[in-house]
Amino acid sequence: MPNTWPLVPLGRVIRQRSEFVQIDDLETYKRVRVQLHAKGIVLRDIVSGAEIKTKRQLVCRAGEFLVAEIDAKVGGFGIVPDDLAGAIVSSHYFLFGINETKLEKQFLDFFIRTPAFREQVKAQGSTNYAAIRPDDVLQYQIPLPPLDEQRRIVARTEALAAKIEEARGLRGEALCELETIVASSRGTLFFQLRERLIPVRLDSVSDCRLGKMLSDKAKTGIGATPYLRNANVQWDRLDLSSVFEMDFDERQKQALALRAGDVLVCEGGDIGKAAVWNDEIPGCCYQKALHRIRVNSQRAIPRFILHHIFWAAEHGHFTDIKTQTTIAHLTGVKLKAYGVLIPALPEQRRIVAYLDGLQAKVDALKKLQAETAAELDALLPSILDKAFKGQL
Repeated sequence: MPNTWPLVPLGRVIRQRSEFVQIDDLETYKRVRVQLHAKGIVLRDIVSGAEIKTKRQLVCRAGEFLVAEIDAKVGGFGIVPDDLAGAIVSSHYFLFGINETKLEKQFLDFFIRTPAFREQVKAQGSTNYAAIRPDDVLQYQIPLPPLDEQRRIVARTEALAAKIEEARGLRGEALCELETIVASSRGTLFFQLRERLIPVRLDSVSDCRLGKMLSDKAKTGIGATPYLRNANVQWDRLDLSSVFEMDFDERQKQALALRAGDVLVCEGGDIGKAAVWNDEIPGCCYQKALHRIRVNSQRAIPRFILHHIFWAAEHGHFTDIKTQTTIAHLTGVKLKAYGVLIPALPEQRRIVAYLDGLQAKVDALKKLQAETAAELDALLPSILDKAFKGQL
């Protein structure tokens, strides 16, 4: 920080304010939440007074510095935004009014996001349960240039931050466009197939079967076997980070053990979500929340059926055949009867190769976008570092 900027304790420019109100059961109140890592103050919820157990609460004012007693050491602090004026917090938070004749609130808002500030907080909250006290906050040091210089730094930083957000928005739009590329191409290919092929029942080219019903009785540990559930099947991928076990006898293992090439389709919830099993866990079975489609290799290719299911989901084909209870369900009877378009095997292979190749290119672009996002995330801290070194 420039030598010409004095370092002063925050107590010189902020003062703690404790304005408590008694909660009225018949009134409605906004409650706020302090996001960690200095990401600001947001609305937590809006509740009736009757739902609030502690009847003595602090009232926030716009522009005040709000600090969480416990979470401050992990960035639990921020400036109260205008739209949350009048919101309440418990006594486990501290509120500080800012003397704006000496300190711009936006200048403080930017400074509290820097390592120079956060390291001071961590030093006094050195253990997991170390609470920050109001006197601690008042002792934290802040560089204090003249108000005109503070305003210049704020204006420059806000302009650069706006450009970062604009770039972030453009990146988000590009990601949305990427998401539609494969679906659009898939739609074109399958609509072309529909113009010249007659649909056949899915169960005429495959064996479709639901898995074993999950129950407490099936968790004795006798014959314990890994099994897949709805949560393990994502869109064209398997999440095997958490695989459970339940009892399967030998007959059930023979009937419900998965084989490489089996297509797994979620029976409930996100209808059409599916992935191909490649024998990642030998001997793994599956529960009733999943349909297993085992294709006849003389008639169809597993990944062709997978793309067919995605196309059906993308164009609402399952809307008419699913049951609508609390959660949407795709029954085995209706899935088996679903009409699929089955070209010759060489054409299926060409379609799969094209769509999978296109998806691989999209995934590579997404990876580049993610790297760009990380670079954007690092830009603002870099800007703030320069700002408080007097380099903006």
